[in-house]
Amino acid sequence: MGNQRVAVIGVGSVGSMTLWQLAKRGIHAVGFEQFGIAHDRSAVGGESRMFRTAYMEGADYVPLLKKSRELYKELESETGQDLLNLNGGLMIGPENSYKMKNVVKSVIDFDIGHEILDSIQATHRYPQHKFFDSELIVLDKEAGAIRPELAVFTAAERAEELGATIHRHTEVDDICELDDKVQVMANGQVYDFDQVIITAGPWTTKFFPQLKNHLTPRKIVMTWYPTHKLKNYTPEKFPVFGRICEGIGIFGVPTLEGSMVKIGSIDTFGDVEDPGLLHRDITLPELKGINGAVAKYFTELRPDPVRISVHMDGYTTDEHPVVGAVPSLNRTYIMGGYSGHGFKLAPVMGKIATDLLVDGKTNFNINHFNPSRFSQSQILSN
Repeated sequence: MGNQRVAVIGVGSVGSMTLWQLAKRGIHAVGFEQFGIAHDRSAVGGESRMFRTAYMEGADYVPLLKKSRELYKELESETGQDLLNLNGGLMIGPENSYKMKNVVKSVIDFDIGHEILDSIQATHRYPQHKFFDSELIVLDKEAGAIRPELAVFTAAERAEELGATIHRHTEVDDICELDDKVQVMANGQVYDFDQVIITAGPWTTKFFPQLKNHLTPRKIVMTWYPTHKLKNYTPEKFPVFGRICEGIGIFGVPTLEGSMVKIGSIDTFGDVEDPGLLHRDITLPELKGINGAVAKYFTELRPDPVRISVHMDGYTTDEHPVVGAVPSLNRTYIMGGYSGHGFKLAPVMGKIATDLLVDGKTNFNINHFNPSRFSQSQILSN
C-alpha cells in the first residue's frame, strides 16, 4: 500500500478531502491544482455554504451527509479549526411540493433531530422571515454553516502534514492511461502514477469532452444584504435556511463577519462556455429575482445587495454527481458534476474516493452516481 501512487487532479472541495483521506491511509497522494489552494475561481468562495441533512434533493443522500458531518468534525479535531457551525436549518416550502416531501421523508426515515412548524409557530420563533399559511417549515437540528475556503485550505494542509504532495499553480495538460500506469502531463513535466482521480469541478469536461452533453459549468452568484438589526441574524438567532419560493429557490446563512447577511439564489445564472473565462460581472436585471425574494420574504433586510461574488460549479443533466471508475479505463476515476451538492458531501466523497482507489469498492450506496448512466453511446470512452 505504501508504494501506491495516486494523482488527484483539482484540489478544491472534493480534491482536498480526497488528498486528506488518502494520506490518512498511507497512500502516496499527489495533488495538482492550476491555481492556489482555496481559490475563488470555481465553486470555492463566498465565505459560507449550507450544511443540511433534511434533504430536499432526496433521502438517499442522508447517510452520506451524516458521514460527511462526522468527517468534518474529525478534521476539526485533527487541526483545531472551526469548519462547521451546526446552528440548525429551516427547510421551507409548499407542503405538497416533492422537495418538502423529501425533507419529511429524510427526517422520519433517518431519525434526524427536527421540529415541524406551522406558519404561526415559525413566525413567533423566527420573525426575520415572512411565512405563509400554505408553507411547511421543518427545523433540521443537524444543519448549519460550512466555511468553504477554510475547509479546503485545512484539508489540503492536513494532507500535506500526513505526507501528501500538492503541486500548486500547476495546470494538467493531459492524462494518458497505459497498461501498467497513468501518465499525467503538467507544466511541461510527465509524472507516473498507479491511479488517477479527476476532481476538477467545472473543468471536468476538459479531460472528458464527450461528457459535455451531460455536464455543464454554470455561473452561481452569492449576494449579501444589509440590515439595521444585525443582532437578529447571528448564528444563535438565525438558522441557515433553504426555501422554495414562487419562481425562485433561495438560501441563507447568518452573519458570520458581523456586517451583512448572506441570502442567495439556489438557481444558476447561465451556462459558462469556457470555465477559464468566467464572466464575473452581474447586471441589475440579473439580480431582479433574488432582490424581489428578499423584499417579499424578509422583514428587516434592505433588498439591495452590498456585496456580490460570482463563482461556478459543474451541473449534470440529472443534477446528481458522476462518481466512480471511468468506463473503458482501468486506472482512472472521476468525481464531478456535484450540481450544488459539493461542499456538503466533500468529506464523505474523499472517503469514498479512497475506498475505491485503495479497496476497489465502497460500502456507501453510490449507484445513482455511476458514470455508466451516461455511457450508452460510449460517452466516456477515450
